[in-house]
Amino acid sequence: MIKIPTLSGSNSEAKRKEIKTYFQQCYKRYESLFNIIADEKAYFQKADPLRHPIIFYYGHTATFFINKLKLAKIIDERIDPKLESIFAVGVDEMSWDDLNEAHYEWPTLSQTQLYRDKVYDLVSELIDTLPLELPIVWESPWWVILMGIEHENIHLETSSVLIRQLPFGMIKEESRWKECTEYGEAPLNELLEVSAGIVTLGKNRDAKLFGWDNEYGSHQAVIPAFRAAKYLTSNAEFLTFVKEGGYENDAYWCREGKAWKTFTNARHPLFWREGEEGYTLRTLTREIDLPLNWPVEVNCLEAEAFCKWKSEKEGIPIMLPTEDEYIRLRDICAVPSYLEWMDKDEAIANIDLEGFTSSVPVDRYGHGDFYDVIGNVWQWSRTPIYPFEGFKVHPVYDDFTVPTFDGKHNLIKGGSWISCGNLATQKSRYAFRRHFYQHAGFRYVQSNYEEKVTTNSYTTDSIISQYCHFGWGENRLEVENYPAKCANIALKYMQDKPRRKAFDIGCAIGRSSFELARGFDEVIGVDFSARFIQEAQALKDNGILRYVMPTEGELEDFHEVNLANFDLEEEREKVAFWQADACNLKPIFKDFDLIFAGNLLDRLYDPKKFLDSLASRLNVGGLFIMTSPYTWQEESTPKEKWIGGYKKDGENVSTLDGLKEILEPQFELIDRQDIPFVIQETARKHQYTIAEMTVWQKR
Repeated sequence: MIKIPTLSGSNSEAKRKEIKTYFQQCYKRYESLFNIIADEKAYFQKADPLRHPIIFYYGHTATFFINKLKLAKIIDERIDPKLESIFAVGVDEMSWDDLNEAHYEWPTLSQTQLYRDKVYDLVSELIDTLPLELPIVWESPWWVILMGIEHENIHLETSSVLIRQLPFGMIKEESRWKECTEYGEAPLNELLEVSAGIVTLGKNRDAKLFGWDNEYGSHQAVIPAFRAAKYLTSNAEFLTFVKEGGYENDAYWCREGKAWKTFTNARHPLFWREGEEGYTLRTLTREIDLPLNWPVEVNCLEAEAFCKWKSEKEGIPIMLPTEDEYIRLRDICAVPSYLEWMDKDEAIANIDLEGFTSSVPVDRYGHGDFYDVIGNVWQWSRTPIYPFEGFKVHPVYDDFTVPTFDGKHNLIKGGSWISCGNLATQKSRYAFRRHFYQHAGFRYVQSNYEEKVTTNSYTTDSIISQYCHFGWGENRLEVENYPAKCANIALKYMQDKPRRKAFDIGCAIGRSSFELARGFDEVIGVDFSARFIQEAQALKDNGILRYVMPTEGELEDFHEVNLANFDLEEEREKVAFWQADACNLKPIFKDFDLIFAGNLLDRLYDPKKFLDSLASRLNVGGLFIMTSPYTWQEESTPKEKWIGGYKKDGENVSTLDGLKEILEPQFELIDRQDIPFVIQETARKHQYTIAEMTVWQKR
């Protein structure tokens, strides 16, 4: 039994040993999952067309440790910058995650394993030597280590889903991954009463266990009485829906569901196989006759279609539960907390790999009058994930949850047989796109509860709003819009040069990228902040961006950006936005005629490394144009890595001096000028700054 370490304790050395054991066990457990793959070719095959090949996920979890430890300034050097760029992003099918395989040169399995081994040794040594103060809090470097472990636990589950999608001939059975062999007829499902009550969700900063950002804060609701299915929906119950034409009848499907059904040509759940003698089920390592008494595994769209069909048959409103209703069900069943059942050292559910490495019959684990309130398979809810009151992002992983606050990601509750660590805890909150497959099924309810959760179409995060306004708004000081002005100047410098492809590094909300697209065939904008990229991509997709700006006190103004008003509608097709680290860019970013880096240099953790990489990405005769106010700060850049702004041997070294020393072997400085810019905080508070623009031509 692998148990999450608590955050508190009286003996720091004992806690250090506990965390090291947890890290090493989880790390090796993740690797053991991939032992199921019998054919090395499978690592380089896409199990799902909207995901990377398996090799990505094998390397990604190790890379996550290094990238986050580097971001948190816990380590100074990388292990392999190239691999740490290739393996950087790729969990959800975010539109800025590049899935074009022509853009990737994947390392071999042996190279990836060697890299994983080095990360294992580095993190183990770090755990041995890093100062430890208890309790472990958000700001502690140990939080980042725990974050890496729990991130790998997430991928243990998501990777197992992908392995189930690989061709069966590429998989082998493994003794550690033992599946259930208990099959039979399904019990008759029925609706049972759930009494009314108050539910309280969220947790405080002094909670005993590690949590992701979306778990913190508070939410309370009064839940009226409702009825819930005694069992999870079984394969047998769902089979009736399939046989009665549920997939063919569009009346049961929402617009999104119909589009997904058309795209995939789905006629039954993903892991079912249709044969002459009926259906079989693809498990992790086997194909078996469809076990009728196991829970069905479907996406949210399929679950919702079933509920509409069930409603029609029964003549009552059947639907998925809300998150609040799920919590009420858990409360009335008195399901023990994670620490309570872990301390008893007994399996109360098919969860945390304590039972089998597959589903089990839906009537095996009882919780009060119900079954499988936790475990077996995740349970889809009808609730799109939203932030609790008091929500804050963690600075080391600011894009864990925020990109999912879009009304398109529904919460799953309860955990599955392979949900380990944080995923198995009662406070966890995970959400996926409605067409996404996990080891997830559903429990239906009869309910009249109207959930009061809204997805705000206006961006209200103060930092994001500031940059939205910086990029797209006007200011009362009548200073020309900065990113637009920089892009216009760049286009003037490029007027007699090829303008095929431009690279906008540090693009923020995308204004400079769109403006450069007026003169270029293609513009790629990248930014380290996934939240910035989310807004830029939304603007590209929808042509409209809405945000809120504070005016004074609690007063706010609402702003709307419409690309049509900027005459940038056609440019939407020429821009692409990706999340990227400017100091560790992927090799695919090359062959540019222009590279623009606006107000970026003095915010990089290794500006020289960034500058050294530019010549190889730029075509001969191409331009590198950079702007910066040169406000060097140790919070962003270690002092020893400053390009300028310091004294050396008693003499002043300016940033321009430093730039010349680094760039002049491969670039010629052809111009420089000052450009002012304004960042508005409130209606009457503005930051006025003057940046220097330097223009460099590749020799």
